[in-house]
Amino acid sequence: MKLPHLESPERYTGLYVFDFGDQTAVGYTADEIAVLLESEKYADGKAFRIHRALPDGTMELQGVAREKFQLEDGFLFYRGQVRDARSDFEALDLNASETPPPCRMKGQLSKIDGGQPPYLTAILFPAEFTHDISDWLDRIGFNGGDLVEGGPSRVTDYYQAQPVLIDRRQWWPARDPSRPAEEVLASTHLQVQRVPA
Repeated sequence: MKLPHLESPERYTGLYVFDFGDQTAVGYTADEIAVLLESEKYADGKAFRIHRALPDGTMELQGVAREKFQLEDGFLFYRGQVRDARSDFEALDLNASETPPPCRMKGQLSKIDGGQPPYLTAILFPAEFTHDISDWLDRIGFNGGDLVEGGPSRVTDYYQAQPVLIDRRQWWPARDPSRPAEEVLASTHLQVQRVPA
């Protein structure tokens, strides 16, 4: 796979490379990769996240399975008392308004009948943002839950348990750098999709 020359390649860390088969393009967001993989024309392409990029142009790429762009992931912060779970939920809400998350994220304060512990704050987001959300939780210093679980299978278990919702929120990133699908599909001929700030 041949990558184009990039000015300040370290600014591309966290973005994606897409291998079309006959060419590659650098600088896609996760949402834009999902657009490409959902299109019939580019469904067989391969996506790589730029894990690290150095000033000399060296890049450490991590392959990302197509399914990752179709899954929902999450973290579940369990508490024995509703007041503690509400405190976690409100702390996340306050932090998300002051320091927005890196992607669209749903928050749910709920109770699972028969669950031990029964109360929880769930944050749910597209699976391709798992590392970004984890980093965001570290940055804001969030340490909720007496028991914490995460991963797509835990999210599936959570839905199957039919939680009783007590409260819910939806949080958005400060800005969405992703382009509309039409623009993504119209610019596949470009080897460099964007120049990050």
